[in-house]
Amino acid sequence: MKTIVYPGTFDPVTNGHIDLVERASRLFDKVVIGIASSQRKSPLFTIEERIELASECLQHVPNVEIHGFDCLLVNFVSDCNADAIMRGLRAVSDFEYEFQLANMNRALSPDIESIFLTPSEKFSYISSSLVREISSLKGDVSQFVPSNVAKALAARLQ
Repeated sequence: MKTIVYPGTFDPVTNGHIDLVERASRLFDKVVIGIASSQRKSPLFTIEERIELASECLQHVPNVEIHGFDCLLVNFVSDCNADAIMRGLRAVSDFEYEFQLANMNRALSPDIESIFLTPSEKFSYISSSLVREISSLKGDVSQFVPSNVAKALAARLQ
């Protein structure tokens, strides 16, 4: 059984994230969404809220599991008995940072591979940070996130 972990803060989960998960779910037997605590990033939503929002958005994908984590990524991947880490690349500018992370993860755990997917072009410009900023300025983010996320953002940023 091939398992991949898709880690991130998912603060909040976007349509781009969902696109990548749906595509990975066709390539792997199991996709584990690893929602990082990331307290140093001061997330807008708690880890429990991010897990709940992602669970609601991805309930239509049967081979997905969603877990929070607050440890070294390679340790989480190992705990999940996963074969690989999936990362999304929206633009060429993402590659250098993701390449560095992939090499560091390989140095820490040589048996874990990193796989990169690009989102559909209609989602390639969406990021959680842009969504949070637009929402904080009372902009409409409904085209970038699922409806439950748009409602949660509006409620949080009132």
